[in-house]
Amino acid sequence: MINVVNAPIDELDVSPEEELAVVSTAFAALGSEVRLAIVMRLVRAEPNGMATGKLGDAVGLSGSVLTHHLKHLKVAGLVFEERRGRQIILHADTKLIADLSDFMLAECCLDQSVERLHG
Repeated sequence: MINVVNAPIDELDVSPEEELAVVSTAFAALGSEVRLAIVMRLVRAEPNGMATGKLGDAVGLSGSVLTHHLKHLKVAGLVFEERRGRQIILHADTKLIADLSDFMLAECCLDQSVERLHG
């Protein structure tokens, strides 16, 4: 279900523990207000992405601080870059973001279903 290196996790033969580690890393990266703002701004810019300089201006971060936060988001797989000539265009991995939401919602109401079966 979760996208790891551009492949759905259910196609990668990973354990539930490994899937949880991927999800945990992504949510940890989003745990910073600044990083969440970066991802939200990039989501708005899809499908075209956004140049690094414009992103910095949009979220009010200088080059080195933006680079620091982008590093965490890239490691988590939430952000990737594309080179267009001399420009680096940043993108949010909207598939992974949707997969994270689906991962959390997959737990929805499971306790209620178990109670109905055994109640």
